[in-house]
Amino acid sequence: MRPCSSVMHLLLRCLRGCGRHGRSHMPRRLRQPVSYIKLIFKSLYFNSLTNSEVVLDCILEPVFWMVEVVTRWFGMVFVFLVVALTSSVVFIAYFCLLPLVLYTYSPGWMMWHICYGHWNLVMIVFHYYKATNTPPGYPPKMKNDVPFVSFCKKCVIPKPARSHHCGICKTCILKMDHHCPWLNNCVGHYNHRYFFSFCLFLTLGCMYCSISGRYLFIDAYNAIDEVSQPPYTYKDRMFHKSVIYMWVLTSTVAVALGGLTLWHAVLITRGETSIERHINNKEAKRLAKRGRVYRNPFSYGKLNNWKVFFGVEKRSHWLTRVLLPSGHTPYGDGLTWDIYPFKKDMMPV
Repeated sequence: MRPCSSVMHLLLRCLRGCGRHGRSHMPRRLRQPVSYIKLIFKSLYFNSLTNSEVVLDCILEPVFWMVEVVTRWFGMVFVFLVVALTSSVVFIAYFCLLPLVLYTYSPGWMMWHICYGHWNLVMIVFHYYKATNTPPGYPPKMKNDVPFVSFCKKCVIPKPARSHHCGICKTCILKMDHHCPWLNNCVGHYNHRYFFSFCLFLTLGCMYCSISGRYLFIDAYNAIDEVSQPPYTYKDRMFHKSVIYMWVLTSTVAVALGGLTLWHAVLITRGETSIERHINNKEAKRLAKRGRVYRNPFSYGKLNNWKVFFGVEKRSHWLTRVLLPSGHTPYGDGLTWDIYPFKKDMMPV
């Protein structure tokens, strides 16, 4: 940072220079206002802290603003698409595939498809509803007795550990992972489990539809190619097109969402969020240059991270809180966190 005297000297030189430059081009009464305006303009970009990153952020600010506006206003559209596409698959499963299962499958396979399909559907609907309607958690507006690690310049409030500001929601989020447009909501401390469970069970449901319907898809695809057959009716064509639509949609979603779910599973195993992953990588590289090893202070060990994430406190909770719908609150309040509890089991089972 330059000394104050140097900065004042530079400003005075600019002011004199502007005055001399404009002496022969404009009336005397306009020289001082014009020089003052030029000085103000130069002060906007003269800063000893200015670097390439600041300039790049300023250039890309309109792009960030546009993304925030589009995401905010089209959030309900994304939610509608999720509901509409999921409902279309359920409709095809009930009115096209279920009658076929009841008439052609053995009693054992029939019970399997009915029980698993309905369980998977209930888990998808429950967790999506909770993920979209559960607030992610917000830090208190005033600092009480909670330790804060930084200060949000946009919210003008203190921030606890693992909290970050969301430009779309215009507020800070406790243990923020990301803002999900498909939920029209931020993923944070209180709805992170619902988000991951929704992704997991929707992936399993799409894989189930894709694997169990692969032979129906092949038959439907071949039948549409053989349109010249006389008994091929409009009802048959609609049935085959519905099967093709369902198989292509579920297979595509299974691959795309499966990759996202796997990535979040890796983050949960490490005790990180999506934002913390980038922060920890930078910190690990910085310490590596000094010959030191970075340890994530919020990781409790691989198994403990999953216990803390799902709220598993005893063996029965793997069934009642993970494999069945559960609205229990997550571990902790999102404001304070245990640091380096590697040598103890946070939630013994």
